[in-house]
Amino acid sequence: MSLRHVLVVTVCVLAVAAGLAAYMATQEPGPHLTIHGPAVIGSGAFTVDLSIEAARDELASLEVWAEQGGRRFPIIAAGTAAAAQLTQETPDRVRVTLDVVTATLEGLRDGSARLAATAERRLLFGLAKAQTVEGVDVAVRISPPSLRVVSSHHHVRLGGAELVVYRVNPPDAESGVVVGDRFYRGYPAKGVAGGRTIDPAVHMAFFALPFDQDVNTPIRLRARDAAGNTTVADFPHDTFSTTFTSSRVAVDDRFLARAIPPIVANTPGLDLPVRTAAERIAALQVISRDVRQQNDDRLAAIAEQTSADWLAHGPFRRLAGASRAPFAEHRTYVVGRREIDQQVHLGFDLASTRGAAVPASNTGRVLWAAYLGIHGNCVILDHGMGVQTLYGHLSVMDVEVGDRVEKGEIIGRSGATGLAAGDHVHFTVLVSGTPVTPLEWWDARWVRDRIDRKLAEGGIR
Repeated sequence: MSLRHVLVVTVCVLAVAAGLAAYMATQEPGPHLTIHGPAVIGSGAFTVDLSIEAARDELASLEVWAEQGGRRFPIIAAGTAAAAQLTQETPDRVRVTLDVVTATLEGLRDGSARLAATAERRLLFGLAKAQTVEGVDVAVRISPPSLRVVSSHHHVRLGGAELVVYRVNPPDAESGVVVGDRFYRGYPAKGVAGGRTIDPAVHMAFFALPFDQDVNTPIRLRARDAAGNTTVADFPHDTFSTTFTSSRVAVDDRFLARAIPPIVANTPGLDLPVRTAAERIAALQVISRDVRQQNDDRLAAIAEQTSADWLAHGPFRRLAGASRAPFAEHRTYVVGRREIDQQVHLGFDLASTRGAAVPASNTGRVLWAAYLGIHGNCVILDHGMGVQTLYGHLSVMDVEVGDRVEKGEIIGRSGATGLAAGDHVHFTVLVSGTPVTPLEWWDARWVRDRIDRKLAEGGIR
């Protein structure tokens, strides 16, 4: 065979091989493409987040866009991802993220859309490419939530509570009342309806004006949807100041020797010497500052476990007996003539006979039944929608976490555990973890006006 013939055959073989290789390349799958987010596109900005199963030098091109109503809104242009952040997470996977200003997608509207992407990887030393196209459905929420108050006559006193009934759209937006820097979550009104069908847009929120806030603290409704769009709305309300009492409380070593060691023993991580009178005074100061704060933090965490259903009915029941200390009393603790501490008493101390039966103030579910620092043996009942009651200093606890109790059911016995000078019950009402005066909740007229009337205005009852 001549050289010419050899060359022709060689060229033919190479052409066939190249064609076969090109054909095989077309059968190769493109890079595996996963779109992680966003699930919702809001009015401000959103982050495109996707991963591509390919080495970075294999990635030939990337294109990302949104589709809605037959229109395409480019996000990452074909053939380039210069604006995006590419991270080689593993030798075979690239993570791509890009922050996008929604306003650049001019014409995009509220509703549903599709987020799509296509990626190519190089084959045959760049002579061929394999492509993948993926897409996910997304919600577009550019318009902020709407808020409209339904209830009327909102009057809240310093240290007290109130209820507002309102409509929010979309109904799944997180909503509630902002009092200064504190947020009180709202709940769908269906949680009070007792099985009746209620417009899902109707919500209700219990809120408080804490004793330590200014009486002129701004109080507003707020709603934030899944896309981060936020609406803040004023609503008519009146606030009233009040006067809280003060007292000087004499502390002796007999009390400290009885009260301090059990608190130290029952508080994890608290290792304090309590052998001498001086050590017990020092321990009291630590307990009053640090353990009290730990207890408050625990109450805030327990508040998050509240039910979305309103479990209570009618006015709350008051434990029979005398009141030893009112709500928000400012106390100065002294040993002899030496001032050792100052605190505010955020509840009512109620006493009758030693070991008196303690009834549940209203129907609820037990969220806590254990030792709790300064409160000693303590039971916390959840009445739903952020409202809870605390029963402290008990000698006996007759309920367990998870129990449902009815109004008037005995939950324990009064005692002197924790920082209690004598046998009694420390009773506190909490609204989203904020202590408020129990006087209102014991008052049948207040319950009718502040709760029942507003529910009627909202068509809930």
